[in-house]
Amino acid sequence: MSALPRLGFLGLGWIGQHRLQSLLDERACEAVAIGDPSAEIQARARELAPDAAIVASLDELLAHELDGVVIATPSALHAAQALQVLERRLAVFCQKPLARTRAETEAIVAAARQADRLLGCDLSYRHTEAMRRVRNAVVEGEIGTVYAADLVFHNAYGPNKGWARDPGLAGGGCAIDLGTHLVDLALWVLGFPEVRRVDSRLYAHGQPLPPGTAACEDYALLQLDLAGGTTVRLACSWDFSAGRDAVIEAHFHGSRGSASMRNRDGSFYDFVAERCHGNQRVVLAEPPDAWGGRAVVDWARRLGAGARYCPAIETLLPVAGVLDAAYAR
Repeated sequence: MSALPRLGFLGLGWIGQHRLQSLLDERACEAVAIGDPSAEIQARARELAPDAAIVASLDELLAHELDGVVIATPSALHAAQALQVLERRLAVFCQKPLARTRAETEAIVAAARQADRLLGCDLSYRHTEAMRRVRNAVVEGEIGTVYAADLVFHNAYGPNKGWARDPGLAGGGCAIDLGTHLVDLALWVLGFPEVRRVDSRLYAHGQPLPPGTAACEDYALLQLDLAGGTTVRLACSWDFSAGRDAVIEAHFHGSRGSASMRNRDGSFYDFVAERCHGNQRVVLAEPPDAWGGRAVVDWARRLGAGARYCPAIETLLPVAGVLDAAYAR
């Protein structure tokens, strides 16, 4: 493998462009080929990476000599595309969710393990300085034993791509879109304890959805009962009347205090972390913090250093299992 991993990029919408730009800015890869069927996006790709080959399909992308592929396509395509790449014994970095169901997630993880190739997923909020500080406060025992956690992600907007509101293509609605981050953050901070029970309430346009419905929810409430007695409550939504662009928060309540992350002034990008005891609080982190591309840059640097399959990716399985339970599937 070269000093810089030779990467292909499949799908170059807004997120795909941002992740490519982050890698180029950090000089963390060589962009060899970019695959997207849109002529408009292909033109943008030529501006971002003028030395990369521009192709229209995954098959054409895989004709190039690569070390790995960054996938930023619609969720319904992730499983088949990741498996095709891993069958070529190439590393994969994929947008979240890695797949629509736990079964699909298990298949991708198994393929990465069998191929002994590095598999990554863009769980980007783990890489904010605010969440790192919150996790440190919990892991180091600064707030005592955590008995409850409350996490929310309310978005005043919703996805503007038709596939994202089709449960068959996206795997669900706001719960899999936004809730994936919340479930992952809660379990990651707490060390991935066993999830013993999941209760959920899903709504569409203010109306409750029956379990197993094929409709797409725009508001979701989940409660997780964890081994050891900790309770986690999650809420997320699209098109929410929040009076601001977004409400993104994660609060962990311990026997000796609390630690929390929250977005500032409705921002999708600026986060503050605090540790509290009674009516006293200490600021742990605050903006600015350029965190958006850290997950893919970390994956690329590990790949460039020769990293192969890492079992840490298996933490995606309980996250997918929680979402399966939330959707009663």
